[in-house]
Amino acid sequence: MKEPEEQPRAIWWNAPIRQWNLLLQDREEQVFLVLTLLIGALVGAIVVAFILLTERFGARLYPAGGAAWRRLLVPVTGSLAMGYLLFRYFPEARGSGVPQTKAALFAREGRISLSTVFGKFFCTSATLASGIPLGREGPAVQVGAGLASVLGRKLGLRPEKVKALLPVGAAAAIAAAFNTPLAAVLFALEEVVGDLHAPVLGSVVLASATSWAMLRLLLGNDPLFRVPQYQLVSPLEFVVYAVLGVAGGLVSVVFTKLLLGMRERFLRFPRKTVWVQPLAGGLMVGIMGWFVPQVLGVGYKHVGTALNGGMAVRLMVLLLVLKLLAVTTSYASGNAGGIFGPSLFIGAMLGGIVGSVAHTLLPAYVATPGVYALVGMGTAFAGIVRAPMTSVVMIFEITRDYAVIVPLMISNLVSFFISSRLQRQPIYEVLARQDGIHLPSAEARQQQGQRQVIHAMRAAEEILAARMTVGEALEKTQSSQCHSWPVIDERGVVGVVSRSNLQHALAEGAATRRLTELVDSPDFPHVHMDQSLHFALERMGAAQLDTLPVVSRADVHKLEGIVALQDVLDSYGVGGQESD
Repeated sequence: MKEPEEQPRAIWWNAPIRQWNLLLQDREEQVFLVLTLLIGALVGAIVVAFILLTERFGARLYPAGGAAWRRLLVPVTGSLAMGYLLFRYFPEARGSGVPQTKAALFAREGRISLSTVFGKFFCTSATLASGIPLGREGPAVQVGAGLASVLGRKLGLRPEKVKALLPVGAAAAIAAAFNTPLAAVLFALEEVVGDLHAPVLGSVVLASATSWAMLRLLLGNDPLFRVPQYQLVSPLEFVVYAVLGVAGGLVSVVFTKLLLGMRERFLRFPRKTVWVQPLAGGLMVGIMGWFVPQVLGVGYKHVGTALNGGMAVRLMVLLLVLKLLAVTTSYASGNAGGIFGPSLFIGAMLGGIVGSVAHTLLPAYVATPGVYALVGMGTAFAGIVRAPMTSVVMIFEITRDYAVIVPLMISNLVSFFISSRLQRQPIYEVLARQDGIHLPSAEARQQQGQRQVIHAMRAAEEILAARMTVGEALEKTQSSQCHSWPVIDERGVVGVVSRSNLQHALAEGAATRRLTELVDSPDFPHVHMDQSLHFALERMGAAQLDTLPVVSRADVHKLEGIVALQDVLDSYGVGGQESD
């Protein structure tokens, strides 16, 4: 008798949800447009709060002219406390935020959790306020993209639409963080999406403009830096700008290799030490800050001084070296913060040094050092972040002076060329790979329309445990029709071993040798589900294997299945024929 009474209640309760689902089916594009405007406004307000929190709390924690012990104690305490919170509660909020955003876009169906958004905002704010010299722009990208992801999923949008919202939130964050709406659009398309012709261009532009308007409404019409108007004194200066590009490219490579090398070493430490690792960065920053207070924080105030020619050459050289060491150690040890701001700081100091030396040698033919500090910002950004178009437009928007474009293009192009030659893989791609996340390359994204591994893969029914000996593995695989098998341990798949590898080891008298010793390589042969079968064949040939593990882009050790040579041939209709 109670069922008829409960049924109308269920219908009444679910009615709004059904109506909303019908609205999404009929007017999804309009809902997406409104959501874009909402994300732009919300992200703009959050970034403003981000800026105010980091600057005002930093001024209170280690005020100018304050006791030296503060400059030592505050970074140490802040890095240790935030290190524990990041380890215990917000593991996805470590680091910059840009690689994590790209991982969510390409490997996690656009999913960024609300706890990660909150943790990134809180931990980064506290970390930067305590004087750790990392940037707020990269974390703002993850916060903006995360907010877009949460809203899109809560409103029931399709996964494709949720993924499309991530660059929308990222563009809104950069527009408010730098006060550069055009550069924000380019960064979202050039770096996050990897396609300047992406279909989300309109939404990205709209969100960027909305966020920029919110920034203007809350903080006024002040640019990030106040710089003198640019003037070309002599055509000879173009040679100096090219020299600055060479220096910027070399410094970018040193910065990138040092950061990646140090981070790789920190990642090798036992997991139980992860929460205390950020202390290494905090301790180094505190010791440096005791003697040189300008090392603390993002340092945009000191960048402004260099841009206006108010900083001595010796101090710029000292800050260039100290900041490079402090930033790489802080980031590599696991503190929350980005490399946007530090790259601009390092570039400004480098440009100021080159400009000062050139002006001293050729005062009649070379402009003031402040102009070179300005160009140096874009030069280092292009070399480190590998977003040359964004760097040119960003500096142009900061100066609002079209005349600076040509020197910027010369210096940025040289820096980008040298950096890409000496450090082949972009920094964000390597950072993601160190975390076991394999982001698709531009070539892989272009091949998405081809036959993919997912269409030929199958379940991994035959696997070998890493603790097995060579003799045990040969005995287990004696009747197998395959010639190579995935090897797994507690982390998941860690490599591939072939029958010929096992037989060779047996012939050398290593029957009791563990398989983990045969596959001891962090970059074992594998493929991902969205890669082409043509790529799988090439990798099989290079590795001399007839079977490859198919792993997740979000976790290289997560085994999704296997793809065998015969499976690939069957998918093309050229499988082996039964003989008579």
